[in-house]
Amino acid sequence: MVRDRDFYLTILRIALPIALQSFLSFFVVIADDIMVSSTVHGLFAQAAVAQINSITALFTATLTGLVAGSSVLIAQYWGKQDLERIKRIFALVMWICLSLSMVVVAVMKLFPEAMVGIVINRNDVQITNLALTYFGIICFSYIPFAISTALVGMLRTIEVVRVTAYAALFTLVVNIGLNYILIFGKLGFPALGVQGAAIATLVARIAEMVFVGIYAFCVQKKIALKLRDFFVMDKTLLKDYCFYGLPVGITDAQWALIGMLKAAIIGQMGGVFMASNSIANSMANLGTLFTFGLAGGAAVVVGKAVGRGDYETAKEYSKTIQIMFLGVGLFMAGLVFLFRVPFVSLYGSASNPEVFNLSVTLITIVAVTMIGTTYHASCFVGINRGAGDSRFVALVDMICGWFVVLPLTLLAAFVWNVSLPLVFLATRIDQTFKWIIALIRLRGDKWIKNVTRDFPA
Repeated sequence: MVRDRDFYLTILRIALPIALQSFLSFFVVIADDIMVSSTVHGLFAQAAVAQINSITALFTATLTGLVAGSSVLIAQYWGKQDLERIKRIFALVMWICLSLSMVVVAVMKLFPEAMVGIVINRNDVQITNLALTYFGIICFSYIPFAISTALVGMLRTIEVVRVTAYAALFTLVVNIGLNYILIFGKLGFPALGVQGAAIATLVARIAEMVFVGIYAFCVQKKIALKLRDFFVMDKTLLKDYCFYGLPVGITDAQWALIGMLKAAIIGQMGGVFMASNSIANSMANLGTLFTFGLAGGAAVVVGKAVGRGDYETAKEYSKTIQIMFLGVGLFMAGLVFLFRVPFVSLYGSASNPEVFNLSVTLITIVAVTMIGTTYHASCFVGINRGAGDSRFVALVDMICGWFVVLPLTLLAAFVWNVSLPLVFLATRIDQTFKWIIALIRLRGDKWIKNVTRDFPA
């Protein structure tokens, strides 16, 4: 175990704001689900919003993956204190994220029925109509979200972490306040239901973008950002980003695509499974919030060590981080199992015993698989990415997703016709063995790859 106090303080200083931001963002989604499930359309509205959020998750995961890919480079240049190179990476990633968001919004506005039809059986007319109403508005929030996500993600890699929590808290207050007013029709506004939830999210994302922009350009002092910095394109760094960083974006995007396809399979199996799956996945996300916050901190400390060429320290960090995350996994799995019934009770599912009982069963499966999730997340998202080993992580996720999880889920759902809990287990089967791959990979030193360059002064 590492005895350096600064090691633990650095991880926590980065991890806690990330975890808090994730929790607050998660709470916004939960508030949406709970409020929407309390409207006249009940669990049908919740199912519609949840299925559309699987499409949104594909976009947001792609964005966060592209930004996380930049952290592979930024963390190592931060270890060398090369601020000029960091600014140029900022510019590259900002333009990539903004361009992607505009293309995605255009596609979704041109083909809304086709997109909704991917994740919802068109025979479920009520759920489909609610989803189209929500989708037509929520997609516009992708553009401001792209800008704020890019800025926040890149700043926290250079240990500017307060903005993460501040922005999340600000967005939470705006979103929940507007949700209450617009969903239920308060303060003289009409009750808009799912349409009100979508409008609230859009306004909150615009407000978040403005807040983050002011903080990045006017408040934080670790790196002096100017608008002109975002108009400098460095072809050498773009090539490095495509080789080392882009695989992270591709990994997260393809995994989110698999998530959307899993939602599409579940969307063909009825409203009860859609609603229960939504509740179980919400609990799964809650149970891994601190995990991914710690993984973000681990990526920075490992990346800094590799960037300055201190590979032995990076190995020591790796061993300690693995032990830490095993303990976190056991603890979080226990909490998820313990609170599964109270959590499900928060939803309108209490009026539907079938949804309630199925949700509790699915969350039990989540708890069992969470130990493996927590351990391999610390390795793949934290240690491997920070050390520049993103291409290996991309390969593992691609093989597990496309050749194990999706085929098994399809077979379980439509060929073997097993019970709904077993179909859900098939969607998470990779969480039971990926930790073994992570353990084997980190036993040697092939995962350490210094991705920085020495530029002339």
